[in-house]
Amino acid sequence: MRPSETDVTHGGHSLPSAECPKISQVLARIGEKWSVLIIIMLSERSRRFSELKRAIGGISQRMLTLCLRGLERDGLVKRTVFPVVPPRVEYELTPLGQSLREPVTQLAMWAQGHIAELDAARQAFDRREAIEREKAEKAPEWAGGREVGMMSIRRR
Repeated sequence: MRPSETDVTHGGHSLPSAECPKISQVLARIGEKWSVLIIIMLSERSRRFSELKRAIGGISQRMLTLCLRGLERDGLVKRTVFPVVPPRVEYELTPLGQSLREPVTQLAMWAQGHIAELDAARQAFDRREAIEREKAEKAPEWAGGREVGMMSIRRR
């Protein structure tokens, strides 16, 4: 089948452009920082909510709830409520969620292996931005878009 003009082609793969919004939604869910960490945590074994919250530092209870619900809605996580008092709830990856183990783990390993490079690039960028801000602040008033004000003064 020959790709149409509306197809998106990358690396020899062709995707009908009509599928791009759906693919974008899936990537947005999987690409959320909390979703990646949840998937990694659940790839080892099922876990309770409080266990996930403790293990994933910095996530609020509300955000964890929203992420788990989104992952459950997408069929990646299964929520099981055990009929005991008090109720016990566990989360685990579904077979579809398990199929994400390898790509998500690879992504996490890539991030871990490139932290120093990423930090260095961010610092260099921030230095360049600070220099540009400093130059803009030291520029004369007539530079940087204030000509209109000067022109209106001259007209008087």
